[in-house]
Amino acid sequence: MFSKRTEWDTDESEMAQAYRERRAQGLPVMDLTASNPTRAGFAYAEDLLAPLADARALDYDPNPKGSVAAREAVCRYYAELGAEVDAEQVVLTTSTSEAYSYLFKLLCDPGDVVLAQQPSYPLFDFLARAECVELEAAPLVYDFGWQLDVAELERRITPRTKALVLVHPNNPTGHFTKGAEAEEIGRVCREHGVALIVDEVFLDYALMSGDEQDRETFLKRDIGVPVFVVSGISKICGLPQVKAAWIVADGPGWREAMARLEVVADTFLSMNAPVQRALPVWLERREEMQGQIRERVVGNLAELDLQIAASAARGEGLVSRLAVEGGWYVVLRIPATQLDEVTALELLDCGVWVHPGHFFGMAESGWLVVSLLAPLQEFAAGITELLSYLSGRYTV
Repeated sequence: MFSKRTEWDTDESEMAQAYRERRAQGLPVMDLTASNPTRAGFAYAEDLLAPLADARALDYDPNPKGSVAAREAVCRYYAELGAEVDAEQVVLTTSTSEAYSYLFKLLCDPGDVVLAQQPSYPLFDFLARAECVELEAAPLVYDFGWQLDVAELERRITPRTKALVLVHPNNPTGHFTKGAEAEEIGRVCREHGVALIVDEVFLDYALMSGDEQDRETFLKRDIGVPVFVVSGISKICGLPQVKAAWIVADGPGWREAMARLEVVADTFLSMNAPVQRALPVWLERREEMQGQIRERVVGNLAELDLQIAASAARGEGLVSRLAVEGGWYVVLRIPATQLDEVTALELLDCGVWVHPGHFFGMAESGWLVVSLLAPLQEFAAGITELLSYLSGRYTV
């Protein structure tokens, strides 16, 4: 009766059940997985949603790509990042998930393959399957920092491979695709006829110093292949609930791509008028939230480093963190003596909620992922409890 593409396992996982039951019992949870800025204790301006009441939104203008004013606001955002973008290169979507849906429709036939970085956010698996597209890993490796294994990536390309998804910076590794990596990726994509989808939702949250070109938008990188940059205000403005995102098409063939995307967008007409009216205002005011988020992330990262160093000084040394260049997640290395999901459940019993590394495609033992978005006091207490749990369980 139902399609095979929706044959997902919808049973509640053991971790989700344990978390729900602990909350239902009223027991405290220090949430080190926080990803929603609206629930992380930031100060939002009282008038931030006022632009939604703009009376001009009562006029229905069904432009498939979105209103010109909203798309020009996106162009101004990129202009401030040093990239020249024309409004004709932009199509609005309600989310980056919808943007991926549009792009998989544009680039792939059923059964085609998309390569995506791994570790990375698990949502891609569901998006690809919903579009009858197969997803394969483009491995990130860690050697004094994260890097994309371009040689292995090229070996995994077949005639069915139509696109490569990069997250820049990656979630959860925080890896920026460096300029030299981008050139090599461009070569591979040109030689094999593969398009590039680049997710830049965390672009404004760089944590690294050094060469600014390594942190720049792909819209400033002329690598000679079709490039589709996706982003949105969920992260840029800390507003995941208002659902506003976009695709920017660049590189060879972008005009034909936009003509096809316009038909896809016209089929759904999903972006609503009030949000389109408000988008220029929100993008103009983005620093109000970005400043708070950056301060929180930097402060929590410093707290994490202090606690790890203190733990090592006590002779414990059971936890290290991997290098992170951007975003608001960090990967922790822990003893690989049991499944990380078991460790996460035991930490939940201690009142600490973390992601096991396999949630993002890492090995099943030896990795935890924590968010740097929680309020500092909660984050510090959670890390203290995490280190205490590990020191009580293991010896160096």
